[in-house]
Amino acid sequence: MVQPSRIENTILASLFFKEDYTRKVLPFIKEEYFGNRVEQLVFGEVFKFVEKYNNLPTKNAIEIELNGRRDINEEELQHIKDYIVAIEDSDTDIKWLLETTEKFCKDRAVHNAVLEGIKILDNKDKKQTPEAIPHILSEALAVSFDKSVGHDYIEDAESRFKYYHTKEKRYQFDLDYMNRITKGGVPSKTLNIALAGTGVGKSLFMCHVASSYLLQGLNVLYITLEMAEERIAERIDANLLDVTMEDLHDMPKQLYDGKIKKVREKTQGQLIIKEYPTASAHSGHFKSLINELALKKSFRPDVIFIDYLNICASARFKGGNISSYFYIKAIAEELRGLAVEADVPIFSATQTTRTGFVSTDLGLEDTSESFGLPATADFMFALMSNEELEQLGQMKVKQLKNRYNDPSVNRAFIIGVDRSKMRLYDVEQKAQNIVDSGQVAEKEDAYNKFSDFKL
Repeated sequence: MVQPSRIENTILASLFFKEDYTRKVLPFIKEEYFGNRVEQLVFGEVFKFVEKYNNLPTKNAIEIELNGRRDINEEELQHIKDYIVAIEDSDTDIKWLLETTEKFCKDRAVHNAVLEGIKILDNKDKKQTPEAIPHILSEALAVSFDKSVGHDYIEDAESRFKYYHTKEKRYQFDLDYMNRITKGGVPSKTLNIALAGTGVGKSLFMCHVASSYLLQGLNVLYITLEMAEERIAERIDANLLDVTMEDLHDMPKQLYDGKIKKVREKTQGQLIIKEYPTASAHSGHFKSLINELALKKSFRPDVIFIDYLNICASARFKGGNISSYFYIKAIAEELRGLAVEADVPIFSATQTTRTGFVSTDLGLEDTSESFGLPATADFMFALMSNEELEQLGQMKVKQLKNRYNDPSVNRAFIIGVDRSKMRLYDVEQKAQNIVDSGQVAEKEDAYNKFSDFKL
């Protein structure tokens, strides 16, 4: 019988039902990658059928082909028939399936190459010498579904023209000035970092944006290494249900269920919150989580939040054996690599330096532990507050690095904060008090209090 948990079964089933998938992967899959003879025989016939007829086979066609072979005994044939009967189509995410199939092919190629190398060293292969082993291993390591060898300037002119005239997908904020400075939101394959001192609002910002993306119908993955899953969910509840953190704990069950129902009716998206112990997880763990969510819940994130970068681990280095500069830079590079691989924007945060905790005008030099972080990020901004702003229920945002737009335009601005409900909101234009590109907003007396608060 087919064991659903085995990737081999999922691959073989998909070859019968998913044409786009089959045409992409079939040239790269080899019969010897499969672990038993039944799978090898079924794959071999599928391969021959597609190659000969340029179309997907039916289960009946493959069964007939195998039934006519003289090298299969009655017992084997019965196992094959049982296997084919059990094959069913599924709604498996194609992107996940392609990535997982590629990994399967690479793993099997390397495994087989190692076995072949051992065979050569044991003098059980009379045709090859030990000098062939490096070549065998390098071929296995080079297994990839990517046929591209680069951009041909002349031949690829048409695709380049289409690129120029295709509007890049952006993930919009529900905050006016954040959209202004990013030209309508952040694109995929990017790393976006909030810089702030302890208690200023790193997690608040990410919880708010995560909530807004959920209401837009997006699938959101929120990874926390600082707070428990329940604490993050509590903050998102306060935001989405429009109640204070305090009132959540006194809310009757019926009222709570009614508010959750309204949220469910507003969105087609999902929000998954996953907790890891501090400094225990790295990009490899996050990648595995994405694959597991795709397999078990048919969930693929549109955007990922990681709370927060400095307390992640590195997939490449151990913290005790490398300087903080290279360690944090490595984490940032790995997270950006994950953003590219998963085709999503990633939001994270970082702490300020000790001097930055009390500063009212943060810069890139206030990034804690590593200047390599802002060098890697696509978009980086500071979140700042002081006593006067807190009293007004406001926070200052300052651009530090921006690959999406000119960072000198609207370099700094004010947003509203409701900490009791974990919400951010736009403030009136007259409250901005921004001197930017010669434009001066109307000043109110309240804002004259903090003339030392540089913008």
